Amino acid sequence: MAAPLAVELDRSSPVPLYFQLAQAIEGAILGGDLGPGDRFENELDLAKRLNLSRPTARRAIAELVDKGLLVRKRGVGTQVVQGPVHRPIELTSLFDDLAKAGQNPTTTLLEYRVGAPTEDVARELNLLGQEEVTTIRRLRLSNGEPLALMTNHLPAALAPGPEELETHGLYQSLRTRGVHIRLARQRIGAKAADRAEAALLGEKVRAPLLTMNRTAFDDEGRVVEFGSHVYRATMYHFDMTVVDR
Repeated sequence: MAAPLAVELDRSSPVPLYFQLAQAIEGAILGGDLGPGDRFENELDLAKRLNLSRPTARRAIAELVDKGLLVRKRGVGTQVVQGPVHRPIELTSLFDDLAKAGQNPTTTLLEYRVGAPTEDVARELNLLGQEEVTTIRRLRLSNGEPLALMTNHLPAALAPGPEELETHGLYQSLRTRGVHIRLARQRIGAKAADRAEAALLGEKVRAPLLTMNRTAFDDEGRVVEFGSHVYRATMYHFDMTVVDR
C-alpha cells in the first residue's frame, strides 16, 4: 500500500510549495520514516490530500526521482529506493562505513587471482623482483542494492582468503593480520559506465559513475594495497570539509 506522509506546508513562505514538499519527503526518506521499497502515494492523491495543484505535486516527486530517492515503476507506482551513501573523506573502508551507518553491507566476490602483477600495479605497490600479487574484484551492495565495483591489488603474502572477503571488509581482514593502514594517496574522479559495469551496478550504459583510486601504506611505510573503485553516482557521495589557510 502507498505510504501516507504527514506534511506541514507554510503557504505564507516565499519558499515554493513544491520545494517544501520535496524537502519534507526527502527528510522522511533520509530519516528512515520511509524505507527502501516503500510505495509512495501517487501525485493525484498527494495533491488532493494536501490541497495542492497536481503540477506542484508532480514537480516535487520529479525532484526526488532526479535525486535517486524515488523511482517510478510501470504497474507498481512510485517507490522509495535506497538512499544515497554519504562518505567522509577519511582513511576508512567502504564496508566499515556502511556497517557504521546501518546500511547492511554485503559482498559478491567476482574474481580472486594470484599471479605476476602488471607494470602499473607493480609500480603502485613498489614491488621489486618476482613477488606475486593477489587481485580481488568485488561487488559491494548496501541493503541489497548494488553500490560499488571494487578492484584491489595486494602483495600475495598479505591477502585474505576469498571466503573471508565475502563476509568481512578488506581493511578489517588486514587488521586481523596485524596490518594497519595509516596513510593513503587517493584520486577521485568520474567516468561513464561501460556495458559490464552497467549490468553489475543496475545502471544504464554511460550512466555517470564516481571513481576512486587509492594507494595505501601501513604504519611501517610499506605499500600494502592499491585499489580502483567505481560507485553509482545516484547512490554515493564523498563529503569533505575545506578550510581557508
